[in-house]
Amino acid sequence: MMTKEQSKAHLFAPLTIKSVTLKNRIGVSPMCQYSCEDGMLNDWHLVHLGSRAVGGAGLIIIEATGVEPRGRISPWDAGLWSDQQVEPIARISRFLKQYGAMPGIQLAHAGRKASTARPWEGGHSLSNEQGGWETIGPSALAFGQEISRVPREMTIGDLRTVKESFRAAAMRALEAGCEWLELHAAHGYLLHEFYSPLSNKRQDEYGGTFENRIRLTIETARVIRGVWPDRLPFTVRISCTDWVDGGWTIEESVELSRRLKTEGVDLIDCSSAFNTPDYAAIPFGAGFQVPFSERIRREAEILTATVGYITNAMQADGIVRNGRADVVLMAREMLRNPYWAFTAADILRHKKEPPSQYARAID
Repeated sequence: MMTKEQSKAHLFAPLTIKSVTLKNRIGVSPMCQYSCEDGMLNDWHLVHLGSRAVGGAGLIIIEATGVEPRGRISPWDAGLWSDQQVEPIARISRFLKQYGAMPGIQLAHAGRKASTARPWEGGHSLSNEQGGWETIGPSALAFGQEISRVPREMTIGDLRTVKESFRAAAMRALEAGCEWLELHAAHGYLLHEFYSPLSNKRQDEYGGTFENRIRLTIETARVIRGVWPDRLPFTVRISCTDWVDGGWTIEESVELSRRLKTEGVDLIDCSSAFNTPDYAAIPFGAGFQVPFSERIRREAEILTATVGYITNAMQADGIVRNGRADVVLMAREMLRNPYWAFTAADILRHKKEPPSQYARAID
């Protein structure tokens, strides 16, 4: 039965987490642009993200941002391993807040999927001669197909270094004015590589059992929560299933979400897959990942976000109204229409609040 609080929720209802309030439940999912030099965000990112703030989204999450140079997907990824990278992000944070959007950032490490060309250049592994670098992962297993570089199995010292990199990047994100922090533990990147049995074949305390495989994700969340203010939302994106027999499951995701909640995580961003190059079993379709966010929300008793093939206002509003997720994140649809929130407001008969410069045309 729907609770009284759930019955009041809808796509344009505010959402308060800790000391911050989203003006609506519409979020821009982190989308890699592969357009940085030395990890520095630039004018492209200001326009790309800023236009979605002007367009009415309540939450905008800056793309996967590498916590160390070897943790980038490509040489053109965003980064936060240097103090020099703070101000370009701060510039964007200020603009997003000026137009009513919550500025968020996703901290990431690509693990064995690092050192690749940009998607439009083939997405293949880059050799050292092509500007690539040594990659690391839980085990010496390549991702496969075009990502053929075999990672070096991480030592305990490597694990300490990576956790410290996440801690330092979280502190820089705070300095840059971000008020929503997401830990990327999905899509076949480093933390997902550890908790999935498909990519983790270790025999030490970080491999084998469920408890061991989730250890790095839990420890990294704990390190970040130790420096990220309790007053600000801390979220984790996970792949809720590998969609492969013998891989990570939704049941394990529910239990991981429970554990993350005890570590001070406020919301689970529910995605799936991409830890193998075989996508044949994924049932791509409208809202295909919504059942994951609904189940984790109910069974782990934690706020959730959902993402994936959510395109129209009634669909998004229904997800929130029916308690299937608390935030709806969109990527491709936001690329097609940065002003999607205004279109949705018309359809749902909700008052629009465009910037003064646009009001005559949009009202």
